[in-house]
Amino acid sequence: MARASRTFICQACGAVTPRWAGRCESCGEWNTIVEEAGASSGVAGGPPQLVGKTKGRHIALVAMAGETAEPPRLVTGVAEFDRVCGGGLVPGSALLIGGDPGIGKSTLLLQAMAALGKRGAEVVYISGEEAIAQVRMRARRLGLADAPVQLGAETNLKDIIATLENGTPPAAVVIDSIQTMWTEALESAPGTVTQVRATAQDLVRFAKRHGTAVILVGHVTKDGQIAGPRVVEHMVDAVIYFEGERGHQFRILRAVKNRFGPANEIGVFEMGELGLQEVPNPSALFLGERDGDTNGSAVFAGIEGTRPVLVEIQALVAQSSLGTPRRAVVGWDSGRLSMVLAVLDARCGLTLGGQDVYLNVAGGLRINEPAADLAVAGALVSSITGTPLPRDCVIFGEISLSGAIRPVSQMEARLKEAEKLGFKRAILPASAARARPATGLDVTEISDLAGLVAKLAAGSKPRTRERAGEI
Repeated sequence: MARASRTFICQACGAVTPRWAGRCESCGEWNTIVEEAGASSGVAGGPPQLVGKTKGRHIALVAMAGETAEPPRLVTGVAEFDRVCGGGLVPGSALLIGGDPGIGKSTLLLQAMAALGKRGAEVVYISGEEAIAQVRMRARRLGLADAPVQLGAETNLKDIIATLENGTPPAAVVIDSIQTMWTEALESAPGTVTQVRATAQDLVRFAKRHGTAVILVGHVTKDGQIAGPRVVEHMVDAVIYFEGERGHQFRILRAVKNRFGPANEIGVFEMGELGLQEVPNPSALFLGERDGDTNGSAVFAGIEGTRPVLVEIQALVAQSSLGTPRRAVVGWDSGRLSMVLAVLDARCGLTLGGQDVYLNVAGGLRINEPAADLAVAGALVSSITGTPLPRDCVIFGEISLSGAIRPVSQMEARLKEAEKLGFKRAILPASAARARPATGLDVTEISDLAGLVAKLAAGSKPRTRERAGEI
């Protein structure tokens, strides 16, 4: 008799261990190791059965040089969604979309599939978490009740693929969500690492074989990562995160991997009564309610994918009443804030060790690029000195540990976006190796952080030693 081997797999990272343990040695998570059935090992007590004894066939090799046609696109008509996908969905591609519960993943995909269906494409929406009546209720609430979208509620992957292969395969399929799918070939429960990996592989194979764009919805962990084995992110063609703060109406669709378009591209949506509305000019939206002539505020000209985005960075420095001062950061990396504070202390003579520091990126956007260093430093120094930065000024640049300001990429695109929104001045890194950006802005180039501190301190109001941070 064949004997099925048993393995223990961590449901957080996918690591395999020979025995159960309370804590995974790979990722450090507790109570995530689950026993799952493995492959048959052949006759009881004997060696595993050998498979694939036949010789493989020869594959055709081609030269690197040559012309390849661009893949066609399925344009949904939701411009921000198409932008993140690289211009539209590619037939035969597989996309993985993750996000926090209730952030709007199902709403966005239902709107995108409805728009694609109205363009004449055959689309299917398979829900493993909701009944047909619930999906129809959402569609009526969004004004999409008459959209030509075929609905299904099923979790058995074998039945789903059999239904999709019956007749002409659809142009696009949404699987909501991959954690609810299961296959009869495995004994483990739905949502386990083995089931998620196997069902995702079958769906990707279906997409490549029939030319159908398959969109998988994935749950996320408490750390914000897509749950399940990381190999699923390697199998699909694009990995997209849907981000947003519950207290803000803005939602950010961000591509972290895309084989058919630029990575780190973003699409901006605003949550309203009729679902998600596109925001074609996010810079104007993020800066729409900015207060003028307020210290501790700086406008950063950033780049998200191929799109320049202007956003307000707010800082507040206050005397601490605690033994250990607070460092609160929203929308930026707390490690880089600690580095900027250390450079201000060591290179510019600002003593911030005994003061609370609060930093916020307005609008709920999260910034990842180091070009925001100079804007953060400008907001901090403005808060310390009480001197507001000019309202019509943008600032960007990377700070090194020596205090020098390093140039950043796509400077001209940042300045053109600022000029388009009515800004008149810019503070940016000085560099003798590049030409001066050809824009109509009044550009101030600085080579080190001490120059920015001196510029703001020169116009500061008289303050006490404690409040001024010993400038």
